[in-house]
Amino acid sequence: MRNLKIVVIAASVACVAAFASSAGAREVTHSMGTTDVPDAPQRVVVLTNEGTEALLAVGITPVGAVRSWLGDPWYDHIADQMADVTVLGEESAINLELLAALEPDLIIGTKIRHEQIYEQLSAIAPTVISERLRGDWKINMELYAEAVGKSAEAEAAFAAYDARIAATSAALGDAKAEEISLVRFMAGRTRIYLNDTFAGNILSQIGFARPANQDRDEFADEVTKERIPEFQGDRLFYFIYETGDGAADTAAAEWMADPLWAALPVVAAGKAQGVSDATWNTAGGILAANVMLDDIEAIYGLPATRK
Repeated sequence: MRNLKIVVIAASVACVAAFASSAGAREVTHSMGTTDVPDAPQRVVVLTNEGTEALLAVGITPVGAVRSWLGDPWYDHIADQMADVTVLGEESAINLELLAALEPDLIIGTKIRHEQIYEQLSAIAPTVISERLRGDWKINMELYAEAVGKSAEAEAAFAAYDARIAATSAALGDAKAEEISLVRFMAGRTRIYLNDTFAGNILSQIGFARPANQDRDEFADEVTKERIPEFQGDRLFYFIYETGDGAADTAAAEWMADPLWAALPVVAAGKAQGVSDATWNTAGGILAANVMLDDIEAIYGLPATRK
């Protein structure tokens, strides 16, 4: 711990000196207060998965980032852009010593994960913290883009995304009346996902209907097998959070072997479909959102809208 404090203090001194000599600074208001950030930060560290996607989308490759929840160490859809990025642990377990050694001039995190280490992060470099995760990726991306001086680029990315949402919605037409059910299988737990989730938010933006029991502005219901009938919808998308030991895949197979699963009309109709947990849930950012739209276009036989 003493060595960590020394590294943090040294990095802080270096950062303050660099910051003082920069061409300028701006105040950014965030969930933990107001922070002076460099006008054009050159060494950005990001501590959330959706934040990593936000930076990449506005043309910034971080010098350090947290490991993707799935992948080795990055999600497949961002791996090519992250080849030279230092892994700083996981969202909920940051390697502060390694972070400090990178001598960042800006750190981006989120209150739900990093409130307890905010003072330590701020001692290393100016730190900007979003309020929460789940369906808030657009709100967070606006904040992150402001922090790195790329608000115009973020607005352009939002405009392109919103155009895709509108085009997909129009192309779906009456198919949007299908009630979409969302289920996630993990080792030891299964959830029905509601509207305040990454996928639920995007389905709402498109205009899809949801089953009445899932059409709530909440996160998720954790369920037992007796509640499998609540999975019913006109179409069911399920995702499996498999970390490599096979436990989640085994759990999902056990649920799908249950007679209650087979009895679901949506299963009998062949409209229960597995999709990527990475891009429908855990990545949680604008790049994953665009991949999710790709999937919906393919599933419904729509023309591709990605440019």
